[in-house]
Amino acid sequence: MNYKVSKHIDLNQQASWCPGCGHGIICRIITDAADKLGVGDRIVTVDDVACGQFGQYAMDYNSIMGAHGRVIATAAGVKRARPDALLIARPGDGSAYSIGIESTISCATRNENILALVINNSVFGMTGGQMSPTSLMGMKTSTSPFGRTAERNGSMVDIAKLLGQADIAYLARCSVDSVPNIMKTQKAIEKALTKQMNGEGFTFIEVLSTCPTNWKLSPEKSMEFIRTTQSKALPLGEFVDKGGNK
Repeated sequence: MNYKVSKHIDLNQQASWCPGCGHGIICRIITDAADKLGVGDRIVTVDDVACGQFGQYAMDYNSIMGAHGRVIATAAGVKRARPDALLIARPGDGSAYSIGIESTISCATRNENILALVINNSVFGMTGGQMSPTSLMGMKTSTSPFGRTAERNGSMVDIAKLLGQADIAYLARCSVDSVPNIMKTQKAIEKALTKQMNGEGFTFIEVLSTCPTNWKLSPEKSMEFIRTTQSKALPLGEFVDKGGNK
C-alpha cells in the first residue's frame, strides 16, 4: 500500500521527541484525518508548554501556544473569535487534568464547539516523569517511587467517568499501541472534526500514548504496557456520541 504523506507534515524538521514517543504518531493521525475531510487549511492547533508543543514544528498548521493547563480554554476563545476555523487543543494528561481541570470541565459544561485532544501517557513527561492525575494505581514515578496508593496519592482520574454524563457532543478514548487502534483513533478524530463543522459542540478524545523515557521501558515494551496495563485501567471506547454525526 502506498502512503501519501500529508502536505501538512513537515519532514524537514528534526524530531524533538524521545524514541518511541507517541506524539509523532498522533501528529500524523491528525493530518491524515484533516486531509481525508479536506479541511487541512482550516485547522488551528493550540499547544501546551509540554512535550506536545513540538507538534507545531511537525505539523504545518496555524498554531498558538497556550499557558500551561489553559490550552482548552484558549482554543475555546479562538473558536469564538474565528468560528470558521477548526480548533484542536492538544494538552497532555497532566495539563488537562491537574492545573487545567477547571478549564477542561468548564469548556465541557459550556459545550464549546472545539476538539480537546488529550495525549495521556500517565506521567508529567517533560518535567521528569512525576506522577500525574492519570498515573495508574501502583505505578512507580519520580514522585511515587514505591507506587501510587489511594491513601497517599488519591484515586486515579478517569476522564470518561468525569465527563461521561456531560451534555457534550462526543467523548472517546483511543490508543496508538497498534495499527488497528491507530486507525480507530483517526476515525474518532474525523468524527470529532465533522461534529465541530456541524456545530454540535464539545468533542473530547483522550489518546493513550507512550513515554518510554519516564516509564523506563523500551519502545516495544511501552506499546505492550498500553495493551496489558494502561488500557485495562482506562478502557478504550466511545462514551458519548450525540448529535447528527453517528
